[in-house]
Amino acid sequence: MRPSSRWLCLRMIDKRHQSKDSIFFRDGVRRIDFVLSYVDDLNKEWEKKLERRKEFESNLQKAGLELETEDKKESEDGKIYFVKIHAPWEVLITYAEVLNIKVPIKENDIPSMVENPLDCMLAPLRLPEKVMHPEPDYFTAPFSKEKQELYLINDKSTFFSPSMRNRIVNYILTRCPYGTEEGKKKFGIKRLLNNGTYSAAYPLHDCQYWKKANDPNCDNERYTLYMEWARFLRFYKEQPLDLIRKYYGEKIGIYFAWLGFYTEMLFLAAVVGLICFLYGLFTMNENMSSKEICDPAVGGEIIMCPLCDRKCDYWRLNTTCESSEYSHLFDNVATVFFAIFMGIWVTLFLEFWKRRQARLKYEWDLVDFEEEQQQLQLRPEYEAKCTQKKKNPVTQEMEPYLPLTSQAVRFCISGTTVLFWVSLIIASMIAVIVYRLAVYAAFASLMENTRTLQPISGLLTPQLATSVTASCLNFVIIMILNFLYERIAIWITDMEIPRTHMEYENRLTMKMFLFQFVNYYSSCFYVAFFKGKFVGYPGAYTYMFNSWRNEECDPAGCLIELTTQLTIVMAGKQIWGNIQEAIVPWICNWWGRRKARNNPENLYSRWEQDHDLQTFGALGLFYEYLEMVIQFGFITLFVASFPLAPLLALMNNILEIRVDSWKLTTQYRRPVAAKAHSIGVWQEILNGMAVLSVVTNAFIVSFTSDMIPRLVYYYAYSEDEDSPMSGYINNSLSVFQISDFPDENKPQLNPENLVICRYRDYRYPPDHERRYLHSMQFWHILAAKLAFIIIMEHVVFIVKFFVAWMIPDVPADVKAKIKREKYLTQKILHEYELEKLKERLCQGDKQATEKEFIATEGRMELSRAM
Repeated sequence: MRPSSRWLCLRMIDKRHQSKDSIFFRDGVRRIDFVLSYVDDLNKEWEKKLERRKEFESNLQKAGLELETEDKKESEDGKIYFVKIHAPWEVLITYAEVLNIKVPIKENDIPSMVENPLDCMLAPLRLPEKVMHPEPDYFTAPFSKEKQELYLINDKSTFFSPSMRNRIVNYILTRCPYGTEEGKKKFGIKRLLNNGTYSAAYPLHDCQYWKKANDPNCDNERYTLYMEWARFLRFYKEQPLDLIRKYYGEKIGIYFAWLGFYTEMLFLAAVVGLICFLYGLFTMNENMSSKEICDPAVGGEIIMCPLCDRKCDYWRLNTTCESSEYSHLFDNVATVFFAIFMGIWVTLFLEFWKRRQARLKYEWDLVDFEEEQQQLQLRPEYEAKCTQKKKNPVTQEMEPYLPLTSQAVRFCISGTTVLFWVSLIIASMIAVIVYRLAVYAAFASLMENTRTLQPISGLLTPQLATSVTASCLNFVIIMILNFLYERIAIWITDMEIPRTHMEYENRLTMKMFLFQFVNYYSSCFYVAFFKGKFVGYPGAYTYMFNSWRNEECDPAGCLIELTTQLTIVMAGKQIWGNIQEAIVPWICNWWGRRKARNNPENLYSRWEQDHDLQTFGALGLFYEYLEMVIQFGFITLFVASFPLAPLLALMNNILEIRVDSWKLTTQYRRPVAAKAHSIGVWQEILNGMAVLSVVTNAFIVSFTSDMIPRLVYYYAYSEDEDSPMSGYINNSLSVFQISDFPDENKPQLNPENLVICRYRDYRYPPDHERRYLHSMQFWHILAAKLAFIIIMEHVVFIVKFFVAWMIPDVPADVKAKIKREKYLTQKILHEYELEKLKERLCQGDKQATEKEFIATEGRMELSRAM
């Protein structure tokens, strides 16, 4: 027998009494709540790491945790040690009281909501009741060691759920000391992971995701989540939020609840956007502007001024026939309606989400959970780096603090770094603009026939070719900058040394969102609000850096270019994001587990299988929120230019829910459970973007689309009663005498008998006494644009505030249930205290106990009165 085969046989003998899916110690009784792994590499740091591990594990045992080590000979690759951790009952109840964990005291007897008559129609979308509600609803109260008999403790081994257990153990791990270095106290598993003392720390999944475990004590919740939630074929089913919350914790549960609600609300926006798009599609042939541009007798006879100096030539207006036709898909009267609708939709989404969030807070026992509770729990990194101490005014205990001078210096460095990176992003956008200006002449010379002045490129005009290539280049730059400044933002936030985990996440969120906002939206803002607005006119053009002439919009408007920019960046981001989220982790796991597939299954234990999975990380959920909030910006800030954006977002989110659930269930280690009663600072960011979206869409309709100039012409300048829009194109183009061209602007080749050319503006002709100055029509249109912005903003904001006022943040039935549950819980607790006092009265110490009895009765009467 070969040595390798003999080694495999020995391992099979050693593990014959333990299932590969076991989540218990070797005794089969004590549950594995956490696993630490390390590689015993014999380098210069070996002795120091060994000493740290001994001290750390010794302190864990002193804290009451029980450890069991799997030798490296028992591991799949023969190199990794695994330290299994079990939290016994005494440890759990001690830290459950410290963490203020709520536990059941009585089954909830409040009647459930009245059934919806539409439930029968929604039956195909429903999941089985045992999946949707995996455990009964209880009245709960914060755990207290002194009142153990009050709680419904049927089985101590299952009283605390696995997610609660791993949360408690993680709390101990993050604060357990392992010695002193350079006179400073060192503690926390995070520092040990960073310095290589341990290679991983994670709780275990309860079973394989594709089949149930053989152990009858296993809940098989991972298998249920995979079968009912994580498969794409279940995309039309509701999400089992209670099971997600039970398995992964409230923080991950609230994310999927928000993502699901956002996707549901997108359905309405997608339907309305599709209707607006179809309206533009069906009315394309009725668009008088594109008809005139395409008409050989109108657009074919209008010679336009060159779009760049020297190298560009004169061109006929019907060159842009196809692009003008397609611009009508997005630039029509439905654009105004959809912009107003989306301003109201955003308000409805945010208000209804508050109601949904309030209901979840009640159902998940988070009503009394406040973020202030988290503020009492300092970050281990803060405790380690801050050596000075002062008294906390809340706890009245001495705790570390960061001096004001140190905070000021760190914030100055942080602010300077943020400004530098924002400036770098803006500089990259300017570089793309310079690219657009520099290559336009090249595209124009390739796509125009200077002899006949006829288009040779069909739909692909120089403007569109430049816009598409610049959008692709901009997307590549965005991805590169993303890679860089994600690390910069984390470094800056670490340098600031935030006090609590909540403060750390909020600071990092604001920095990352600021970076992403500038990175993703700057190019769209340029096309929407700057391109074509500061061009000048022939003979007096405006130049960037005195070298490149500013871009002009297509005669049909800049809206089609904004749509192109938005589509490429938005779709590209979603495709790239799904590749990163799904394919990359799968490839990494496949590569890491390629050797294990050749070994017998009983040699590949549960902790080894989870060790080979990817790490979700403390910021894993942060990136998921960031991705969706950036998408939210695309469908709100610029939706007037692209009514199909909500439809694209809807299709992406249907896939996103299943991709996120699939990767979390199958490709990642089980995250440590954490509590959260809301989406946190993201709510404020969404509120800010909702307000900004009203302003941006009003400006897009006014200054980017051609809607206002058409309306002004229709009502004030049209002379044809039968066809009011007839002559609009000729009216919107000004006249320039080519003999007025300076030598530096004049084209190299001039067609014979050409005296004038046309350009997009409202200026007096050369034979007018105010030649080339803005005409009165220009000021009429400008006044109409400003009036439209003011009217649209006020109308939408009034409706928004009225809707927000009309819709209460907490549903009435939830308010009643919260009050009822508080009353019943207080009643149960008071009755318990009265019973204990009566027992003490019987046992002696009558005088003191009678006073306590009277005080307790008084509190009971007071609570009833309230």
